[in-house]
Amino acid sequence: MNGLGAGVAITGCGSATPTQFLSNEDLSSIVETSDEWIKSRTGIGQRYLADPSVSLSQLAANAAKNALSMAAVRPEDIDLILLATSTPDDLFGSAARVQAELGAKKAIAFDLTAACSGFVIGLVTAAQFIRTGAYRNVLVIGADMLSRWVDWDDRATCVLFGDGAGAVVCQAIDTKDNLLAFELCSDGDRNHCLNLGYEGSERPLKDGASVQQGTYRPLTMNGREVYRFAVDKVPEVIEKALYRADLKADEIDWLVLHQANQRIIDAVAARLGIPSEKVIANLDRHGNTSAASIPLALDEAVRSGRIKPGDSIATSGFGAGLTWGAAIFRWGS
Repeated sequence: MNGLGAGVAITGCGSATPTQFLSNEDLSSIVETSDEWIKSRTGIGQRYLADPSVSLSQLAANAAKNALSMAAVRPEDIDLILLATSTPDDLFGSAARVQAELGAKKAIAFDLTAACSGFVIGLVTAAQFIRTGAYRNVLVIGADMLSRWVDWDDRATCVLFGDGAGAVVCQAIDTKDNLLAFELCSDGDRNHCLNLGYEGSERPLKDGASVQQGTYRPLTMNGREVYRFAVDKVPEVIEKALYRADLKADEIDWLVLHQANQRIIDAVAARLGIPSEKVIANLDRHGNTSAASIPLALDEAVRSGRIKPGDSIATSGFGAGLTWGAAIFRWGS
């Protein structure tokens, strides 16, 4: 136990993806690329993309409903909803809209923006509210629709990203704490390596006073630098979290990383000495779904029976900011 209040149990998970998808062959008719080129560099074979009628809030709410059902928790019993997303329907935030979709009338809901690290940071944030005794039932959702912000003429980025949502239910438990440890990091000096920046133009209002108005330009990324950053920093942050949990890498049952690139996943597992049969990966079917990728992969592994109650899991998110973090937890109550 942490000595402050209740412990944390992750009692349910859920996910949701759009119905339409784009294969690598489909992409080859849009930009100069090929199935072999994409798979050999990323491991991705297809990605799901939301059609114009689908909102981020709807996708997030569907994942949340599945998680609540597994945990046998009613929406009206949720105290807090954390929505980790970089692509809200509303710049002011979409978490409150998800709260309304669920009917979680007593929950406070807010967005958390940390890109591909968002779910891990959201999970750690939820744990603090539970451990202090402030809340007992917290819903953490990772959801992104980067198809809105990808440059579909840029083959270096458009081949990578898909849309999706994943969620977990975190509950207070008085007998133990299943969030064993975490470590979180940021390096704003490398923000330029991966961003989705604002772009505007000046609008004069009167002599000596003007404002800037505009929108956001498409996502840009230095893939080589992001790869180097990930294979260097992710094993390190997992090792620090394992140390805090008093565990060694070979004692972990599963490694569930942010699904960015299969080569990154393989390199991190190799450095940690974790065999491939303990690594959960699904980016061949989903691509990089940003904040959704970890809970989406977790949900598939739980529902397929691979991850079982009591299993220990090391997870890490990493990406824009640059931010990265790791959490060690046991599945179930």
